[in-house]
Amino acid sequence: MQLGVIADDVTGATDLASVLRRDGFSVVQTLGVPQSVTPPADVVVVSLKTRTAPVDEATAAARAAAAYLTNAGATQIYFKYCSTFDSTDRGNIGPVIATLLEQLHATFTIACPAYPALARTVYQGYLFVGTQLLSESSMRDHPLTPMTDANLVRVLGRQSPFPVGLVALDDVDASGTAMQERFAALQRSGHRVAIVDAVFDRHVDAIGCACRGVSLVTGGAALGGALARAAITARIPVDPQHAPARSGPVVVLSGSGSAATLEQVRRLAADVPHRALDPLALARDGAILPALIDWAEQHVLRGPVLLYSTASPETVRNAQRELGRSEAAATLEHAFGGLAAALARQGVRTFVVAGGETSGAVLEALGIRMLGFGEEIDPGVPWTRSLDPEGFHLALKSGNFGSPDFFIKALQTRTA
Repeated sequence: MQLGVIADDVTGATDLASVLRRDGFSVVQTLGVPQSVTPPADVVVVSLKTRTAPVDEATAAARAAAAYLTNAGATQIYFKYCSTFDSTDRGNIGPVIATLLEQLHATFTIACPAYPALARTVYQGYLFVGTQLLSESSMRDHPLTPMTDANLVRVLGRQSPFPVGLVALDDVDASGTAMQERFAALQRSGHRVAIVDAVFDRHVDAIGCACRGVSLVTGGAALGGALARAAITARIPVDPQHAPARSGPVVVLSGSGSAATLEQVRRLAADVPHRALDPLALARDGAILPALIDWAEQHVLRGPVLLYSTASPETVRNAQRELGRSEAAATLEHAFGGLAAALARQGVRTFVVAGGETSGAVLEALGIRMLGFGEEIDPGVPWTRSLDPEGFHLALKSGNFGSPDFFIKALQTRTA
């Protein structure tokens, strides 16, 4: 292993792993800090469940992951977060960066979530989603991490114990030397982290080259791929990975509240049996979850089923007002985990899951600790297979990812 990755949620980790595998790197993803030795790979991605966790919990988990990766031989650490910089004014991006700088005895790092292929770009420190500022996109209404400020220098500054600088597009466009000189100037002026502009793929590639040898780099999946291409020299052969078996039951579980997933759920619900999970009803009546499990167990014998909590922002806000944001999320995670575990006992081995928190809950309920990677269904969303324990196939989708027909496409790639 040459590059060790710490990802703040499960679907973000699979996004980066997908980018790396597309580029020919061998990748293993673990769920939490590994308790055993991972198979040989160019990159090991430790996926945590810390995007919305308490700050102390998030920093402790990142510290443990970094210790494992460096002890396992990683010479460079990459902290991966979402291309929409999902966080709150408390964190956890800033606190985790500060923790890793201290642990790795690093004096400076960068932050670049840009993913031009998915229309996430950074200019003058402002994050755009397509032609919209982040704060004007659907991320403004995200149920857990509403992003109401597109200026990443300000956002990260509110989370960090030190000043946050900017490496503007002129320096990125000029040369790797110009970027490195800007890094050094910012460091001399007391900055320990800087947002870096990137509008096109060539900018991300240039940033990856400029960061060769930097002990800690942070950003989205695109920069993680660019860094690997620039920094990893010898490669371990990639084992062929295949899509799930063509037979057997399949379940779609959707806990994401994103606008993209809302449309994906709407389209799949027109074709397959489905049930909605209402956090208010689940919290009030303990009989609802067993009834949902009974319904799913009966219908999955005849074909794919969809269970979802994906709803409009107004519906989500109503539930959060009554239950509290954390309690509403925990209620749904418990329900999705219970559904996955019960259906696995009935023989389901293929799951399509939307949402980082939901994916984490499902993997935890199934006891899955390690994943290998197959072909992509859509950019950033590959089929995975469980390595520890073996036997499961999963597609784990970040909320904002995938075409409008993503769920339908996932089912088609499995049954074609």
